[in-house]
Amino acid sequence: MEKTLVVAWCRVYQSVMKVAAGLLDWSEPKLLEGAGSVKNLPAVLKSSGIDNVLLVTDKGLTKLRLTDGLIEELKRNDIKVTVYDGVQPNPSIENIEEARRLYLENGCGAVIAFGGGSPMDCAKAAAARVANPGRSTERMKGLFKIRKKLPPFFAIPTTAGTGSETTVVAVVTNTQTHEKYAISDPKLRPKYAVLDPELTVGLPPHITSTTGMDALTHAVEAYIGRSNTKKTRECAEKAVGLIFKNLEEVFKNGGNLEAREKMLRASYLAGIAFTRAYVGYVHAIAHKLGGLYGTPHGLANAVILPYVLDYYGESAENTLAKLADIAGIKGADDGEKARAFIAEIRAMNERMNIPAHIDAIKEGDVSVIAKTALKEANPLYPVPKIMSAEECEALVRRVAGLA
Repeated sequence: MEKTLVVAWCRVYQSVMKVAAGLLDWSEPKLLEGAGSVKNLPAVLKSSGIDNVLLVTDKGLTKLRLTDGLIEELKRNDIKVTVYDGVQPNPSIENIEEARRLYLENGCGAVIAFGGGSPMDCAKAAAARVANPGRSTERMKGLFKIRKKLPPFFAIPTTAGTGSETTVVAVVTNTQTHEKYAISDPKLRPKYAVLDPELTVGLPPHITSTTGMDALTHAVEAYIGRSNTKKTRECAEKAVGLIFKNLEEVFKNGGNLEAREKMLRASYLAGIAFTRAYVGYVHAIAHKLGGLYGTPHGLANAVILPYVLDYYGESAENTLAKLADIAGIKGADDGEKARAFIAEIRAMNERMNIPAHIDAIKEGDVSVIAKTALKEANPLYPVPKIMSAEECEALVRRVAGLA
């Protein structure tokens, strides 16, 4: 009886949210694409009257000197640049406040996010804090809590995974409580996105694989959910096709610029899909593992995805069968195709040295992980089948290899 009431409440809430979403502005970022396109951004800034920017990145990228070309081009265009490279793998409130302070102290007029999901999330939240000084990061948690629009915001992904260059979400970690939560608002969407495959060529294979599976998770969770539109379905289908054709190639041959470009495109399309259609239990659980153990988000998604798809069973067979067709996976009927699709995800993980379990999960943490994951997911995420606390705990144990 209790689960029946929870399911009813979730479905009503999701139906209302789907209608409300149709009233929002879903304008996508303007794109600069192709090899070397990052060097075209300063001219765009200059033409917009921007002459002082904060560049948000991480120390790994500055040590690799990946930001050097952009910084040189900014200076060549007489644009002052302040660099904040203190972003941690799971960006913290402290990171956000440090970036905000640098923006204000240096009189910046725009923000450039350069990197993977962590610099993107940090930059988004810092820009939101700049525009809304009276609202703490904690008060912006959840949906539509950002009152004023951000300063001009530009996103340059260096991984093909998060899709953050087109999403309306920033994920933040509270290091005091170990809570990882999302800030969701259309105001967080970047004004421009730069998809330059040259910036992803040097990614280590394990980062290439896990970020690529992150993008696949975005596309799959969006596609099988109940809040799709024609546009999100098309984007998810294209993303899945591109990922199945190109991810293992770039894992094995990182210098394949054409495949790198297609993976960036796939990540972007998957970002469009889940921004409007939402994600599901994979992300809800992954966020808890990131906050509790520091598990990289892409890795968590890659491991958890097949277990959650197993749980959905018949409720997701039809949609997974369509994705199987796109991926070239055969089966006698929808059920067989869906199961084969899930099996191929596991096989891809294995071929790319992604583990089958997350060993960091402790038995004593299982109930807390399940409770907080469901608090994030229900009623917001329009998943194919609503999960109970007991079902979620059992699934977390399977992910951990404890069952």
